[in-house]
Amino acid sequence: MRLTVYECTRPFAAVALRFLCSYEHSNRKRKLPDGPLIVVSNHLSWLDIPLIGLGIPRQIAFIAKKEYFHSPFHRRLVDLYGGFTVDRGAVDGTALKKAFEILDQGGCLGIFPEGTRSKTFQLQQGHVGTAFIALHKNVYILPIGIYGTEKIRHKFESITHILYRPKVVVNIGEPFKLPDVHGHPTRRDREVGTEIIMRKIAELLPESYRGVYRDNADHES
Repeated sequence: MRLTVYECTRPFAAVALRFLCSYEHSNRKRKLPDGPLIVVSNHLSWLDIPLIGLGIPRQIAFIAKKEYFHSPFHRRLVDLYGGFTVDRGAVDGTALKKAFEILDQGGCLGIFPEGTRSKTFQLQQGHVGTAFIALHKNVYILPIGIYGTEKIRHKFESITHILYRPKVVVNIGEPFKLPDVHGHPTRRDREVGTEIIMRKIAELLPESYRGVYRDNADHES
């Protein structure tokens, strides 16, 4: 049922988003790896979810922070896109089990490794949860760099901005896997995996969006 809803809403979302912004999907993939896949991206706006969904020819189950469900609109958006929430303040066993189930069934997860929208609109330190999941399941990861969605809010600041349509780019990278590990991933394995994931995302963003992952930024791995 969710697959039907997901696919049926795609054309309407595509049209609605054209009124909000001028978006393009750069390096859009016609073919992605079969089987389990994790889509990772930086996070600037709640509109990142439908924009990424329109650019990937698979149904994505997005993992959203639990706070999203405080808003009925955001709750419906996550639900329509087959997603579920995670409690960022603790080890959420229920969310982890759900993520593993989706991957075990050959599905596609959507994760924002920063854990929340960036208030500075620059890439923040990534959390190790994404690497933990990817290492446990040895799955392909598809990195995405999205920029411009943070400007959409200006459209609603004044009646004179009603026709304002900022340019948004969804830059899609190449699928990759993290290095193999032997046995249970160690803390160091997770940290190294997170660094790789975040660097892959940063490569798809303009320098001004790369934040702590800029080439000249002070950054602890």
